[in-house]
Amino acid sequence: MDYKFNWKSPVVPRILFLAISILAMCFFLFKNNNVLALVFLGVAAFQVKQLVDLVDQSNKDIASFLDSVSFDDFSASFKTDSRDPYVQRFHRKLNEALTKLRNSRQEKDSEYLFYKNIVMHVGIGLVIFNDNTGKIEIFNSAARKLLKVNKADTVSDLKEVDENLVQVFLRLKTGGRELMRLKAGEDIIQLSIYAIELTLRGENMKLISLQNIQRELEEKEMEAWQNLVRVLTHEIMNSVTPISSLAGTMEVEISDHIKDSEEKPLEKDQLSDIHLSLQTISKRSENLIRFVREFRSLTHIPKPRLQTFIVCTLLDEICMLHKNELAEKQIKLVVDIDPPDLTLQADRGLTEQVLINLVKNAIQAFEDQEEKVITVKAWVSDKNRPVISVRDNGSGIDPEALEKIFIPFFTTKKSGSGIGLSLSRQVMRQHQGTLTAKSSVGEGTEFLMRF
Repeated sequence: MDYKFNWKSPVVPRILFLAISILAMCFFLFKNNNVLALVFLGVAAFQVKQLVDLVDQSNKDIASFLDSVSFDDFSASFKTDSRDPYVQRFHRKLNEALTKLRNSRQEKDSEYLFYKNIVMHVGIGLVIFNDNTGKIEIFNSAARKLLKVNKADTVSDLKEVDENLVQVFLRLKTGGRELMRLKAGEDIIQLSIYAIELTLRGENMKLISLQNIQRELEEKEMEAWQNLVRVLTHEIMNSVTPISSLAGTMEVEISDHIKDSEEKPLEKDQLSDIHLSLQTISKRSENLIRFVREFRSLTHIPKPRLQTFIVCTLLDEICMLHKNELAEKQIKLVVDIDPPDLTLQADRGLTEQVLINLVKNAIQAFEDQEEKVITVKAWVSDKNRPVISVRDNGSGIDPEALEKIFIPFFTTKKSGSGIGLSLSRQVMRQHQGTLTAKSSVGEGTEFLMRF
């Protein structure tokens, strides 16, 4: 910024008078006129005081401006009776700066109130609190309604609702999620709790979102029961119908023979039909018993016994186990592990059971492909979780069937119980992990085990 010297400034005459006073004092001291020298010394001292006061006033104005900024008080204004354009311009700039800061603060306050109103009235329950002191900053309407609480100043106040709820709030870290069954008043609700850690003005804050998923769970539960009953009914009817039919046929034939007045033995053809009917009844009964036994196995999955083992060794054993079958069907099995010494903490036996089931499914997924390839990969995800993938380039699964493959007893195969994938998913859940599938018709299928 260009600066031009202001000759009209009150500083100029003061400096001029100060210079004249000092020269006069020196002149009279040289003439040994001490009285006049003292007079001009006093005049010089007075001029110095005026200059100091002028500079000090500017410093006070700057200090006052900085205090206003420091204490967020922008109501002050700077006025002066000085005719010095520099002083007037200085005060005008200070007032403009205060006005801009005041407007900026008003805009921020308006935005804060706007977003706070949104947060307070959004449909998802939100609780924001200081992670160090536990003081609640925001407790929106949806959260109050869910927890049946009108007022809470700290997280500890929510112990009246449920002490475990407070422990979950404090324990969860960024990205953490937990399901919790909670009794709020006379209602039983199923909460989905999600946490995000934030920093505000150097303070550690935590945002907790709360959603009541009771209705969604009930709908899913009802849908699962309907699917299960549909499959159970289909399987049981397939076995019971022929048994009932054959039993009825034999009853009629034997009954007619018993009612016959003449005692004559059954003919060979009749005995052969009865024998065949009994064989069929026996086989269907065995299938029905096996079906019920498999159904019972779904509710008796053992708890995992965790141990640390090398993934490479496990996959080598899986390859050896299926070596002959793969060779017979001309299927190539590729294993890719990154890093090669990747370890896994899980139940080795249950993990092996899941992998065997997935590899068998992959082997049965091929039709008339010229090149049949199954790829088993193991790696560590971005979230530092071990992942094992079993992928084939087979015929794939259509979208409608893909949604049902984890339902007990549902199967797309001509032969199969339909419980393998359901058992495998439950095993992964016991490991606090997941088993998911993705598929494209004609391109293949991939199952992902995330531990």
